[in-house]
Amino acid sequence: MNTLVLGSGIVGSAAVWDLVRRGHTVTVADADRDAAAAVADQFDARPAYLDVGDPDRLDALMKDSDAVVSAVPYRFGVAVAEAAIRAGTHYADFGGNPTVVAAQTALNEAAVAADVLVVPDCGLAPGLANVLANLLIDTTPGRARSVQMRVGALPQEPHGALGYQLAFSPAGLINEYAEQCEILESGRYRTVDPLTRFETVEWDGWGPLEAFSTAGGTSTMCLQMQGMVDDLEYKTLRFPGHGRIFAAIREMGLFNESDEPAPRSVLIAALERTLPRGAADLVLARVWIETDRATRVLEIEDVFDGRFSALARTTAFPATALTDLVLRDEITLRGVYSMQRAVDGALLVDELRSVGINVIERSG
Repeated sequence: MNTLVLGSGIVGSAAVWDLVRRGHTVTVADADRDAAAAVADQFDARPAYLDVGDPDRLDALMKDSDAVVSAVPYRFGVAVAEAAIRAGTHYADFGGNPTVVAAQTALNEAAVAADVLVVPDCGLAPGLANVLANLLIDTTPGRARSVQMRVGALPQEPHGALGYQLAFSPAGLINEYAEQCEILESGRYRTVDPLTRFETVEWDGWGPLEAFSTAGGTSTMCLQMQGMVDDLEYKTLRFPGHGRIFAAIREMGLFNESDEPAPRSVLIAALERTLPRGAADLVLARVWIETDRATRVLEIEDVFDGRFSALARTTAFPATALTDLVLRDEITLRGVYSMQRAVDGALLVDELRSVGINVIERSG
């Protein structure tokens, strides 16, 4: 099994480690030759240079690969998925942008013709959280009145007024806080503003936390579940105060990209410069369903393991588990599928136990 990982950052490097552990021959590609070489040397993979904006180089790397896991910024998602289809290579990425995922979904016929599976949104949320939500829908008796997802990647020790550290690109963070959020409410699809619909969430050992609406977390579930679920919603977890600070920043127009100079660029640069990185982190995820017959709750509490951050683990390992299942022919779908439709939830939960990510069912 020859698998290509694009990007050698915190998520890409975790993906390389798990794929090698699973018996794949892995090539890790990056525009930073030294970074790719360092990850390859550390995890017994092969390094490669790649400017992801170079279609010829991308095609050359793809043609020798059975599957690709893309950890490059979401703006490249369509081009990389198209390259994978041209090469006849299975594809997974970490998504997070509804506009990009919609464009990738339009590649379904081409993916079927190429005999490949394309799965965007394969991280934590969107990704694993949606798989758990779908698992609850499929296995809980009665009509689904409400399906809720609350997920947060947090520092174990909150820092500053935002109570936050940079776990990934600040541009990706602002994307989640800037775009419209898809929900189901009373059985109808609608969108709501980000950084709204605040609530307090209790969590033993870490709470109280706040939760608020952010974009991308429901992936394609709202459109897929119309008529099957009354209410469906995703919210991000943060330490108290974080969301309201960013809501004020948004109200002042500092997320705008069209003004000159673009306030968003200034904001992203400020976050990059001032927010800490690299301290021990944790990921909290709570997904629950209420039907007319039962209430069930699934939870994940994952922490930095001394090698990879909790966010890197819970983002990379769902995608690598899915990729491994595809190459072992345990998933035989072809075309473009969201993660919750591509993989059986119970099977993915079982796969993740091998890397210490445990899904616990709590009483409702």
